[in-house]
Amino acid sequence: MPHTPPTATVDGTGPRTAARPVRLGIHGAPHLATRIITAAGHRPEEVEFVPYDVAEPFRPLREGAVDVMIVKYVLQEPDIAVGDPVAFDDRALIVGADHPLADRASVSVEEAAPYDAFSCPGDFPPYVWDLVVPPHTPRGTPIRRVHPMTTVEGMVEVLRTTRAVHLSFASLEAVLPPDIRAVPLHDLPPAPVALARLRDAELPPPAAALVADAEREARR
Repeated sequence: MPHTPPTATVDGTGPRTAARPVRLGIHGAPHLATRIITAAGHRPEEVEFVPYDVAEPFRPLREGAVDVMIVKYVLQEPDIAVGDPVAFDDRALIVGADHPLADRASVSVEEAAPYDAFSCPGDFPPYVWDLVVPPHTPRGTPIRRVHPMTTVEGMVEVLRTTRAVHLSFASLEAVLPPDIRAVPLHDLPPAPVALARLRDAELPPPAAALVADAEREARR
């Protein structure tokens, strides 16, 4: 059954204060996280969305600023435990509105390869970035990963002023300005989305309940 957090009471018959919101680390828009939360039978009001920097994605988790975080693909970080997938995020090619591929109904990664892409940012795991922005296409064409990936705003500025592309995810479309497009990529598989936590840290009960309910719902 979905977890219902305790409510505050003043007559001594229940908890004196409401449970602290679950602190959930996200990157970009909260739409994907909100969909996961509501599918699990929880309310978004129970959750505090904490943005993390893609160049230091695990810093808030390791410093205790978040309880769990949204991750894609499988991690190989010894101190971080990743649960079963709770959703999948379709792949999309992010381009400027005047890009030659912008008006396509869908596009192949092979068609994207001639355009410069983005390099692995900061401390982001290279083995994950190789899945986000592969070093080459399925046919073996190299993908030129040359533009620095910083913030969403920085990425948008590069796409707005060059013919660069970003091999990304459909969920990013929610935060794109009108002059940037997300074109479906039909030959890269959707990314598994999971909730990650510190391996040796005990989750607060509301966070543990959210993780368990989200994973249970995804298995149905």
